[in-house]
Amino acid sequence: MAARILHRLRHALAGEPGREEPAGGGGEPEDCPESSELEDDTEGLSTRLSGTLSFTSHEDEEEEEEGDGASEELEEPPQAPGAAAGTEDGEWVSAAERPGGSLLTRQLQELWRRSRGSLAPQRLLFEVTSASVVSERSSKYVLYTIYLIRSGQFDKAPAAIARRYSDFEQLNRRLRCRFSCDMASVAFPRKRLRRNFTAETIAKRSRAFEQFLSHLHSIDEIRRSPEFLEFFFLPDLQAAQRLTCTGMYREALATWANAYRLQDRLGVCSSGRFLLTLAGLAVCHQELDQLSEAHGCCEQALQLLEAQGSHPLLGPFLQAHVHLAWKVGKDKRRSEARLQDLREAGLPLQQQPSLKECLIKEPLE
Repeated sequence: MAARILHRLRHALAGEPGREEPAGGGGEPEDCPESSELEDDTEGLSTRLSGTLSFTSHEDEEEEEEGDGASEELEEPPQAPGAAAGTEDGEWVSAAERPGGSLLTRQLQELWRRSRGSLAPQRLLFEVTSASVVSERSSKYVLYTIYLIRSGQFDKAPAAIARRYSDFEQLNRRLRCRFSCDMASVAFPRKRLRRNFTAETIAKRSRAFEQFLSHLHSIDEIRRSPEFLEFFFLPDLQAAQRLTCTGMYREALATWANAYRLQDRLGVCSSGRFLLTLAGLAVCHQELDQLSEAHGCCEQALQLLEAQGSHPLLGPFLQAHVHLAWKVGKDKRRSEARLQDLREAGLPLQQQPSLKECLIKEPLE
């Protein structure tokens, strides 16, 4: 039976109608066992299946050819025709692992398992999702909305920025002043005197800005530079701080959250700006009576401050964490012990500003 299924599958992949042997078993006996036939033809089957299965990119294939000859990487475990597949505790289970499963399914599943250990490194993608013409009293410009997307992952909430041409131009100018050699090969769209608001110009600039940001992110020195990083999240931090100062906590919370996601995508979750972002989230959650969320933000900040003996935000975070832990019924003994250590070290905790006061007074330039 397995030989007939394999026979029909091969003819279907080759675009030829399968010819089934008579049911009475009058066909000629096979010259070799099924296992050896399948093993000899695995590469050919993978080639013919490449039109329906998602394999690695050309770059990944070149890397594999230089290595140990690893098989193609499958995006999803394939399912052989006629074989029912299910799940068990989150793991993909093919019919090959149950009685009656086909050998072809087992081999393709093995390709999938082997490829999982050699997945391509995560990349950050920049996609212009929309562009709108904004008219103000004295100016008219195009505002581009860019999403930061982690390759190979699904993000429930997007990390987005909105920038105009002059913002990109300023970033380009600042980076060329500091990284003249690295920026020599980076292309930037020229400014035009006319036809700036046509659909064609906007579309071309959208693609050019995507390539511009991707090129910058591929250069290590530039990717880690404050000029590049703050281009993404500093405007959100400034806006969120202003909204918090004016008591617009719900609007501020959304802006702090977007700044959090931007820093997360950019991989700067241990910087002082990120701690300030957690402080903003904790304050807004607390003001909106979302105490569990505020407590979680304080805990995350204290984990980042674990190895630091002193930090301007350590005392305020500890005090806020003790207060919130008491409110939500969580353990606060460790934070109380750390506060006691700070007192014994001579830190005047009574004169320490609150988390909200630190947030408002922090200069963001």
